Amino acid sequence: MARSGDLKSELVAFAQGPRFARRLDAQLDEAADRLGFLDEAAAIETIDHFVLQYRLADGSTVVERFVAQRRPPLPEDERAMLLGWCDVVEGVFEVQGLERDAAILHNLLDDIVYRVHSNLGQRALGKLRKGMFVAARIVPVHPDTDAWLVSGNLTTYPPGDGPELARVAAQTLSVNPQLLRRNPEMLRRAWEMQAEARADFIEVFGTDLLVLDPAEAHVRLREYHRHRWDKSVAGLDEETAAQAAKTGPSLDELSSLPEELLAADTVAVICDEAEGICYYADFGRLDALFADPRLVRDRTCLAQLREYLNDDSVSPMVIRRLVQRHPGNADAVFRALLRKPAFTWERDGEELLCRRKKRHYGHEPSPSITPVGTRLAELLRAEGRHGR
Repeated sequence: MARSGDLKSELVAFAQGPRFARRLDAQLDEAADRLGFLDEAAAIETIDHFVLQYRLADGSTVVERFVAQRRPPLPEDERAMLLGWCDVVEGVFEVQGLERDAAILHNLLDDIVYRVHSNLGQRALGKLRKGMFVAARIVPVHPDTDAWLVSGNLTTYPPGDGPELARVAAQTLSVNPQLLRRNPEMLRRAWEMQAEARADFIEVFGTDLLVLDPAEAHVRLREYHRHRWDKSVAGLDEETAAQAAKTGPSLDELSSLPEELLAADTVAVICDEAEGICYYADFGRLDALFADPRLVRDRTCLAQLREYLNDDSVSPMVIRRLVQRHPGNADAVFRALLRKPAFTWERDGEELLCRRKKRHYGHEPSPSITPVGTRLAELLRAEGRHGR
């Protein structure tokens, strides 16, 4: 523990050196713009993220550079310790208990209990009390242990803030379902829930892909979420069902499309096995193009397909869906788009997607539906009662 403190100080000094100054300053400026201010706690968190998680131009992290370039070289055990710090857990924790040199923290996000130390000693953990909440970043003390170490700042909250923090935790999970990766049971439940939601979608609509105008999409999605709601409360007594309705979003909120889609001519609503429900603007135009490749003469259609192909936020799944719907016409469409007369989708399609959409490759998919642990659910119910 003492050695980790010495090395962390050396690592931060390395990160604040002239070779990384421009990139670190940019991260601090971005944090200030996002938050509207940059106090000491925010600066510490930003620097810690930069040191352990920010990807440099070659794909490495600052801590990896430090370990590789440090002179004299670190012993193998200390190299392993520092490289293990790339495995960061960011969470909202409830203090379950305190030991002489550690705090027992339950992460509301992944529903795992962590035994957490600080290389600053008792003065860092001494302010914690059982029942309090903590927003923190933690890293493994060493990959060969199950002990964890505070990395950066500890922000504490009184027990009464639990319900509000639970709402923030639930929102964080919905945006970052990969946070469940540490908890295999929660991850398994998430995939089961997603499969059930997709089965319901197909039961309601007879397909997993709809192409509609935005107004109709809202109506049909409301129909789907009403079906899901009726299933979820079947068998519950009236009081329990009413309480459940208070703690979750309304049917209209669930059925609302992202604002940027409202002006689209058509919207594809796809309930994919791996990616869950997702929406894509003007899919109907591309569907018509793949149905009739003579439309390649329409520059608007080709421009739309080029935008789909070049936009990294558009999943490769959507391009594959277009091809699957009209498999005999894909070659003609892509030959016109790419101006490559020899292109064939069967031979060249996946390589094209991998080259244009690198962000979507090289990692395990995450479910789009996120279950919550028992304690988080309790706090969310309390938040719902207090907020009404």
